[in-house]
Amino acid sequence: MAALLLDRSRAPVAFGRRAVPQLFEELQQPETSCRQRALNSLCDLMHDPERIYQTVNGGFLDQMKVLLEDEDPSVRANTCKLLYMLTGHNIGRQALLSSSLLPPLSQLLDDNLCSCRRNVHRVLNRLTLLPAGAEALLSLVPKLMLKLKLQEEGEEEEEEEEVQVLLLSTVCSCSRLDPLPALSSDGVSLLGRKLSHHSSDIRREAAAAMMALSVSGDGKQQVCEEAVLPVLVDLLRDQEVEVQANAAGVIMYTAIITTGKQQCLDLGVIPILLDLVSKKKEEEEEKEEEKRRRRKVLIMYSLRALTSLAEIPKGRCLLLEQLPLLVERSEAAEEDQDIRRAAQSAVRVVTWAP
Repeated sequence: MAALLLDRSRAPVAFGRRAVPQLFEELQQPETSCRQRALNSLCDLMHDPERIYQTVNGGFLDQMKVLLEDEDPSVRANTCKLLYMLTGHNIGRQALLSSSLLPPLSQLLDDNLCSCRRNVHRVLNRLTLLPAGAEALLSLVPKLMLKLKLQEEGEEEEEEEEVQVLLLSTVCSCSRLDPLPALSSDGVSLLGRKLSHHSSDIRREAAAAMMALSVSGDGKQQVCEEAVLPVLVDLLRDQEVEVQANAAGVIMYTAIITTGKQQCLDLGVIPILLDLVSKKKEEEEEKEEEKRRRRKVLIMYSLRALTSLAEIPKGRCLLLEQLPLLVERSEAAEEDQDIRRAAQSAVRVVTWAP
C-alpha cells in the first residue's frame, strides 16, 4: 500500500485517496522527525489541485493549528509552507479564511526563523487576492507598518527583499479596501522612505501602496505634508515602467487638491508628464501585451494628472503651449480608445474659457 521510502526527508505516501488522511495522521505523532517528513510529503502532494480539494473538504485544515505553535522551528516553517501551497488555489484561500488559523499564523510574523516569516508573508499575500482576505487582514496592517518602522530604526534586522516586497504588496491590497489603518500608522512617511530603495521591486510596491493611500483626502494631504512629491517626481524617470506608473498614479490623485497642484507645479512636473505622454515610439515598439498594458496605465495616469494641473491658471498656461501634443493624442484614429478619451478630457480643461 505504501510507496517505497526513497527520500529519508519524506514520509512514505499511501496510494490514492488514502495518502492525505495517512499523512495527517503522521502529523499527530510525538516524534518531531515524523511530523517533518509528513509535512514535506504533504507539500509535494499539494501540487495536485485534487489533493488540495481533499485536504479542505476532509476537515484537515484545523488540525494544523497545533503545528503552527510547535516547538520545532522547521515544523512551524513547513506548516506555513503547506498553507502557502494550499492558498495557491481559491478553495484553499477561502478555507483558510473560514478557519481558526489566522491568529496563530499572524503570530509567526515575529518568528525567529527567516524561512518561517517568509512563508507567512507569502500566505498573507495570497489571501489578499480575495476581497474577503484583504478585509480580514486589515487589522494586521498596523503590525506590518510597525515592522517597517522597527527595521528602519535598527531594532529589527532588515528582512530580505522578497519579504519586504510581499509585506508592501499586502499593505497595498488592504489599503485599497481601507487606507485608514496604514494612514494611522505613519504609513505615508514609512512608505515614502521605501520609494528610494535600491530594489525596483520594493520601489514599485511602495509606490503602489502610496497610491492606495493617496485615494483618500487625508492621504493626499499627508503626501503633501511629508514632502513625498519630490521623490515621486524623480520616480517618473525610473527605468521600470511600473514604478513610473505607480508614481504617476500618486501624483494624479494628489493633484486633485489645491496644495498638491501647487507643489507639483513648483516641482516642474508638467514637462516630465508631457514627455511620458509623447513617447509613442516606445508604445509601438512594445511587443508583449503585458508591457503595452503597463505603458498604457502610465500614459493614462499622466494624462489625468495633467488634466488636474490644468485646473489652475499657471498649469493651464503651461499646457496651452503644448496643446498640439494633447490634441494629437485625442484625435489620432489609431490611438487606444481609453487614451484618446483621457486626452480629450485634458484638451477640454486646457482650452476651457469662462
